[in-house]
Amino acid sequence: MQLTTPVTTDSQGLVLDHSTPLLALGSCFADEMGSRLRRDGFDILCNPFGTLYNPLSIAEDLQMALADEPLDPALLVQHEDLWHSWMHHSRFSSPDRDECLGRCNQAIQEAHDQLQRHPLLIVTFGTAWVFRHEGRVVANCHKIPPQQFTRTRLTIDEIVEVWQPLTDRLHAEGIQTIFTVSPVRHLADTAHGNQLSKSTLLLAVDRIDTPYFDSYEILLDELRDYRFFGRDLCHPSDLAADIVYERFLDTYTTPATRQQALLFRKEALRAGHRTIVETKN
Repeated sequence: MQLTTPVTTDSQGLVLDHSTPLLALGSCFADEMGSRLRRDGFDILCNPFGTLYNPLSIAEDLQMALADEPLDPALLVQHEDLWHSWMHHSRFSSPDRDECLGRCNQAIQEAHDQLQRHPLLIVTFGTAWVFRHEGRVVANCHKIPPQQFTRTRLTIDEIVEVWQPLTDRLHAEGIQTIFTVSPVRHLADTAHGNQLSKSTLLLAVDRIDTPYFDSYEILLDELRDYRFFGRDLCHPSDLAADIVYERFLDTYTTPATRQQALLFRKEALRAGHRTIVETKN
């Protein structure tokens, strides 16, 4: 008796191993996959700009890294005694303006250096909803009053018009790409708004000439059960993330690479195990 709908993944000829540099950009689901790849010995730089959700902010940060272009200081904003970057996660924020700018530029440099190694780029889109401040799409609102922003949903064309030339450039420079859509549910947008957002992302990726990995479909169509979600019923559970990750390895690596990854994983588990030493008074 078949009680699931198996999702078939396709490597489209891409194969990675432990000698393959990797760069992952995007949503918190990219962090989930990136942490597992790092644990298993892969050479990965994950979310150097912090967690990014919308396609336009991911593209803008990637373009800065490609050009090795420092952040325009005009993109810094001060709020509640902290300086923030409109293009970076709040982990870069600081009470000192120069320190915030320096952290942001260091991240751009790290991403640029990884891109110089011609990595496999893994891009995870999280949402098609964007916030605009004075007409500009921002990556993070930094808890600034919502009255300062307008919120809109990107169209398929808006995403494709930015990403198709960008992926063409990446491929011309020898940087291969894999796109995926985060299975994290954004129910603050309402269930219907979340579906519209994810559908927009899926249709946009379908029009961009690049391989696609079915993380969204594996969780929402194959696993399809609340026991594979966390307590918030929006984020995948650790078990679900493990299953999607194993499918990623099955799709893009050879059995020999997976065996080597398992050895790295066992070593990481041993290193993380704390031995209890008994002491006598």
